[in-house]
Amino acid sequence: MAAEHSVGFEPADRLAEDRESVRRRFWRKLKRVAAHLPFAEDLLAAYYCAFDRQTPRHVQASLLGAIAYFILPFDFVPDVMPILGFTDDAAVLATALRMVASHITSEHREAARAALKRGVDEDVSEGDAEAA
Repeated sequence: MAAEHSVGFEPADRLAEDRESVRRRFWRKLKRVAAHLPFAEDLLAAYYCAFDRQTPRHVQASLLGAIAYFILPFDFVPDVMPILGFTDDAAVLATALRMVASHITSEHREAARAALKRGVDEDVSEGDAEAA
């Protein structure tokens, strides 16, 4: 029964279990594509919430799954396609955000805005994620 609900998301589920790999690969991909993402602030807020030690585990799992889908090299809609490339990533993230919206705090959103403002600097951002 569970397999029916996760068809196509198994690689993201497996990747989400490796938090350090998600963290490392997230910043690499975000730096590459941030200028093209209209949902970059939401994605970063989700990232900060997912790595916040105060966030409940079930919320972290949902957000890490959505973030893992974003960083995977294959998608239902390839990211290199102009305009449509990130629509599936946005849909997965929007669904996760709706499920856990009450757990994404103003601090997570402020950290996301600050990271975007400074140009998504990986070293500083990873330190911020630890502090969040």
